[in-house]
Amino acid sequence: MKIVINRDQLMKSIQDVMKAISPKTTIPILSGMKIEATEDEVTLTGSDSDVTIESIIPKEEDGIIHIHDINPGKIVVQAKFLPDIIKKLPDETVEIESDGDLNILIRSGQAEFKLNGQDPEEYPQLPMLETENSFHMPIDLLKTLIRQTNFAVSTSETRPILTGVHFKLENGELELVATDSHRLASRRVSMEEDVIQLEFKNTVIPGKSLSELNKILDESQESIQISVADNQILFRTKHLFFLSRLLDSNYPETSRLIPDQSKTEVHVNAKELMQTIDRASLLAKDNRNNIVKLVTQEQNTVEISSNSPEIGTAEEMLKTNDISGEELKISFNAKYMIDALRAIDAEEVKISFTGAMRPFIIQPTDDSEHILQLITPVRTY
Repeated sequence: MKIVINRDQLMKSIQDVMKAISPKTTIPILSGMKIEATEDEVTLTGSDSDVTIESIIPKEEDGIIHIHDINPGKIVVQAKFLPDIIKKLPDETVEIESDGDLNILIRSGQAEFKLNGQDPEEYPQLPMLETENSFHMPIDLLKTLIRQTNFAVSTSETRPILTGVHFKLENGELELVATDSHRLASRRVSMEEDVIQLEFKNTVIPGKSLSELNKILDESQESIQISVADNQILFRTKHLFFLSRLLDSNYPETSRLIPDQSKTEVHVNAKELMQTIDRASLLAKDNRNNIVKLVTQEQNTVEISSNSPEIGTAEEMLKTNDISGEELKISFNAKYMIDALRAIDAEEVKISFTGAMRPFIIQPTDDSEHILQLITPVRTY
């Protein structure tokens, strides 16, 4: 194999593929990155068994030449040193050559590296999920859905299923739900008409996989294909294959957690509320739960406060747009509230409370996007 390739284009693909390579793998071949050249393109592959990423570099695209010379072949190169080597090469082009004894030569300008390679035939094949459960959606929409839900997955392995996001496609609607049992994030969107016949209900994608996917998805590309089969999901764009295992268990029924009525309702500017809570939490961050209190007052005002016995207190009055229902005193985790408000990304939100110790809901006042955040309060009173 021999390729002469644009260094920056190669570096971008290496950085994407490195997100799937773990230095702690128990399978030696997976500590390497597979490089495969055909007459028209070069494909880089990395995997840790749970996630596999393929990045495809075409020889030429939109009149731009990425690869100046190709002699087809394949090799596996140790991934640990590859990013630093390529990044620090002096010229804009890189020559990579391998021989029949699995030796690799990397040359750029006057710089030259000789590396030991591994047998590409030992590298596991990426399964191609050609299933009936396949659909397309805009990349920017998928990135938004991930951003609005993935932050709420659990970071504890006590209940592994909660470390993932529940993908549910039913009746032409795609819903993503994440919860760590203390908070819940949900977003629902209507899909194109040709998706109405598709259905999958218990697809749970690891939050770590979605986080890495979100980092490498290119919004300049319009559409992404999503295929689900057995215990795997494949995200596919023109130049990227991202395969992830699914979590193997039944996701809890979360709809029963969402209250269908409220006793107190507050309409408030989201940015002002977020900034007020952020200021109040400055004295609460040493507190294990980062607790902030909200108390409704007269004249559509709420009091936001925090108290740290060793440090002091913070208190601020915030004018809301409207308060209706019963008086309320409630305490909650400030970070959870800020995360929720940031995910909703609306000018005004409606917060529906059903009591001081019942979960409360945050939604945009105009909930045309079907986004919902739920937070469980903390007992302090």
